[in-house]
Amino acid sequence: MADKAKKEEAVAEKAKAPKKTTKKATKKADEVKEKATKEVVEATETVEETKVETPKEELTPQQANPEKFLEDFNWHNYQEGIDPIDDGKLEEFEKLVAENFVDTLDNEVVEGEVIHITDRDAIIDINAKSEGVISLNEFRYNPDLKVGDKVEVLIDVREDSTGQLILSHRKARTIMAWDRVNKAHDEGTIVNGFVKCRTKGGMIVDVFGIEAFLPGSQIDVKPIRDYDAYVGKTMEFKIVKINHEFKNVVVSHKALIEADIEEQKKEIIGQLEKGQVLEGVVKNITSYGVFVDLGGVDGLVHITDLSWSRINHPNEIVELDQKLNVVILDFDEDKTRIQLGLKQLNAHPWDALGDELKVGDKVKGKVVVIADYGAFIEVAEGVEGLIHVSEMSWSTHLRSAQDFVNVGDEVEAQVLTLDREERKMSLGIKQLTPDPWTDITKKYPVGSRHKGIVRNFTNFGVFVELEEGIDGLIYISDLSWTEKVKHPSEFTNIGDTLEVVVLELDVEGRKLSLGHKQTEENPWDKYATDFAVGTKHTATIEEIVDKGATVVLNDDITAFVPTRHLEKEDGDNLKKGEEAEFQIIEFNKEYKKVVASHMTIHKEEEAKIVKQAAKKAAKQAEEAKPTLGDANSKLQELKDKMDGK
Repeated sequence: MADKAKKEEAVAEKAKAPKKTTKKATKKADEVKEKATKEVVEATETVEETKVETPKEELTPQQANPEKFLEDFNWHNYQEGIDPIDDGKLEEFEKLVAENFVDTLDNEVVEGEVIHITDRDAIIDINAKSEGVISLNEFRYNPDLKVGDKVEVLIDVREDSTGQLILSHRKARTIMAWDRVNKAHDEGTIVNGFVKCRTKGGMIVDVFGIEAFLPGSQIDVKPIRDYDAYVGKTMEFKIVKINHEFKNVVVSHKALIEADIEEQKKEIIGQLEKGQVLEGVVKNITSYGVFVDLGGVDGLVHITDLSWSRINHPNEIVELDQKLNVVILDFDEDKTRIQLGLKQLNAHPWDALGDELKVGDKVKGKVVVIADYGAFIEVAEGVEGLIHVSEMSWSTHLRSAQDFVNVGDEVEAQVLTLDREERKMSLGIKQLTPDPWTDITKKYPVGSRHKGIVRNFTNFGVFVELEEGIDGLIYISDLSWTEKVKHPSEFTNIGDTLEVVVLELDVEGRKLSLGHKQTEENPWDKYATDFAVGTKHTATIEEIVDKGATVVLNDDITAFVPTRHLEKEDGDNLKKGEEAEFQIIEFNKEYKKVVASHMTIHKEEEAKIVKQAAKKAAKQAEEAKPTLGDANSKLQELKDKMDGK
């Protein structure tokens, strides 16, 4: 009890001292009371656990009857040696503490004052029972920190093992920064940020101590060519997006000026008129056109409106930051889009085309574009004519235009059609050379033999070029006398040279029918004799097929043997690889069909034997036939028997 009294005296001394007797002192007293109560409870539990018989005269009141001791416990009597405190003075003291001291809760951001700076630390007073220490590393962003400055700090630890108050300026700055960022985002206010460095796709900006991302597209309304020019600058931004999960912040400088620009655009567009000529500056060049700044509003000059001549890229005509005059072609007030033209400032080249040019004239020009169907030739600046691929060669076998000309080639052509109103012109190259079909009957009469080059395949035949402009068709049935060709690619290849015979000639239709097999004699004329019906040949079963088998009679003829004609003399059928004699039972030269039989061989022998046996039996029967004399002799002999002779 004496120890507890001493503790309470110490508490009272703390209460009398300034900056020491605070709410915390009262709280400390409560802790002492709680500790005393805990000791009583522990003593009770100890008595219950040990069950040691102790003489009652040796027990203290607390040990003898703990429940009654707790019931009769009087805290004021327990504070033996401590003078009672007047309630009025206590309230006055608590009011004074509340006005001059903070309630130092953990993880709370408060404002403190720098009262001293050492080589390594800053001493911060937050009106608590003691001052806090913060490393100067947390103030590196503020090299001008001095005594008396107000700073925000976070009460990291209220009291460590040494009794020291632990503060953090960096954590407080981060917490307050996020509060400011969220508030700025919600209210749409403008914030200042320092562009720290460049990164992939944009810039890193310091906003309230937080690293935010500034996309390249959000730096300005116009494309940025030099990102490094913004590094190290302090600019105004609008916070457009916050990802709380990943702690990401996206800012935009472009958003601050877009609203003003939109209003400016509407005002400028309201004053525009089609056909109006304005001066602008080339702002951006793309593959499809040029963006021109008309003084706060942009317009697009499409690549087709830059020049009457064909160009591959707009940079052939203009360059960045170039000043030029453009004409208003069209504009959309709702979408604030303006379509501009540059070539329209000059007269159309077709209008300057001389009246002396007419159909049939020869012109020279440069190949500017090649398509699958032909080539465009620029015969004058901005004036083009089309040479269709069919007008590049007399050949009826169409090929790609690239087989005849290349971009940049200088060519001569003949004007085939000319439409000045539609501004269209068609040209031809083949017309400058003689038509090979003019004397076709003399050069390629029916029955004449020639050599040609295989140019193309179809399912029904082969196109063979005899000369430039003269193509003929060999039908698949006219390729070979003996081979059964399913597709021309099985017989020949593109580029091969074939010998052909002219079968038919259609001058008006420009059609030539050719044949390849006709260059040789038809071997089936000879086979019709060698393999006539009834002839016999020895062969080997090549394959067993559906409903029969095949046998090879020579290089050109493979005969079919029906299943029932495979029967041997013993009743079994011929097997694959067996050699036997076969008789031709069908031969069709037109369809190249040959049918053979083995069964007919031995059936014919059987029939011959049967025929011979029947002939012999008939002869014997003829010889044994009774005559009239023999009959009379027999009758006489019978009569004699009847007479008893």
